[in-house]
Amino acid sequence: MSDKIPEGNRSARERLAQQREREKGREKRRRTLIVASAVVGVLALAAVVGLIAANAGKDDGGDTASGPAVAPSGAIGEDALTVPVGAADAPSTLTIWEDFRCPVCAQFETAFKDTITELADDGQVKVEYHLATIIDGNLGGTGSLRAANAAACAQDAGKFAAYHDVLFANQPPEPDDAYGKNSRLIELAGEVEGLDTPGFRSCVEDGEHDSWVKKSDTAFREGGFQGTPTVLLNGESVFPSKGDEQISPENLKKWVAEANKGKKPGTATPSAPADGSSAPADPSSAPAS
Repeated sequence: MSDKIPEGNRSARERLAQQREREKGREKRRRTLIVASAVVGVLALAAVVGLIAANAGKDDGGDTASGPAVAPSGAIGEDALTVPVGAADAPSTLTIWEDFRCPVCAQFETAFKDTITELADDGQVKVEYHLATIIDGNLGGTGSLRAANAAACAQDAGKFAAYHDVLFANQPPEPDDAYGKNSRLIELAGEVEGLDTPGFRSCVEDGEHDSWVKKSDTAFREGGFQGTPTVLLNGESVFPSKGDEQISPENLKKWVAEANKGKKPGTATPSAPADGSSAPADPSSAPAS
């Protein structure tokens, strides 16, 4: 038997080898294209994120509040930029930065409003609200600013928490600047008993707290926060997670209980006078029962 490969078989094998080489070349080009596309996608995403971050620091240009920042009644903390809700001497502090046009903020409020209210009512946490206007900067309009000013006007009347909930419950779609209209904000005040008064209307229409809102937004941007909502429990971020645990009503209660172990619940609730007079700026000055 001959040890030579027949000519026909050699040709067939050569053609098969060539075909395999061509397939390897096509597969290599395909993988290169996939990697290149992925890189382009990552760069495009980074560009979008960078654009959003850059825009978040820009004023909308439509309403340049001027003059001294007029803090709402009962505001506390540095530069009186914090609106407190709950017992001033509660053992834990829940800090929340929000934008009334932010859809994720509305989702957070829908999911956690009852839990936060329960924890505050039980003296387990004092809630410190801070207002930002990043959606105005990202999408244009003045709805974040106008709604935050209206919420500050509600704080003057001692009805911040109720009006805050109404604003999020009726939040328009993110691109819709419905909250840029004072008439809409005054209309919603009708859902909070005793809020729609001449004083409230004047406060909203005059933009009494516009400069204060802008000062709060500046504090947000300079604070290095990533977005809204920003939620901190005793200074530690808990949204969307705390360590390896995702936030949930049950976990939030658990985290508060762990932080409060061995501590008494708070009882001293800060006042927010409806007559527009100033409340104590320091929670330690609130009377204890």
